[in-house]
Amino acid sequence: MSYEGETLDACGLQVDLSEIAIVAVSGSGPNVCGHLILYTPSRGGFYFHVTDVYGYPHYMNASQYQRYLREDHKHEFLRRTLMLPDPRSAELYLESILSEDWTWGILPHNCVSFCEEVIHAGGAEWSSYSNCPVIATDVPQHEVSQFLQTLQGELYRLYGAPR
Repeated sequence: MSYEGETLDACGLQVDLSEIAIVAVSGSGPNVCGHLILYTPSRGGFYFHVTDVYGYPHYMNASQYQRYLREDHKHEFLRRTLMLPDPRSAELYLESILSEDWTWGILPHNCVSFCEEVIHAGGAEWSSYSNCPVIATDVPQHEVSQFLQTLQGELYRLYGAPR
């Protein structure tokens, strides 16, 4: 099993969420959409995300994030910084959702919506027009092309269509 991060086992994150970033990384296995992670540079840097179909969200420090990328064979392709006008509310909300089971809903309730909820709790307006990170963020053209090629290949495979 690959490394996904740690689960929160005590109250009190004590991180400053006034500056955050959404971090888009490549997907795993059949996931052609990629994955979105919330980052704060506070206290050396922390990353927060949801990965399980049903389970607690995870967090990682900077070195654990590097382990996650390495063991899951992922690469980061976008990091977009945002400022939150109400970082304390975002922190309280993040701590709350880290302590509850998260049910992954593929596209409607996934890693993108996890990030959106924390950002909205912090008083910012960022949201994606798609819950697929590869097309929900300002992604480099190479990543979009790779996504479309993989999607096309999967559609051909799924429907058994000749190429």
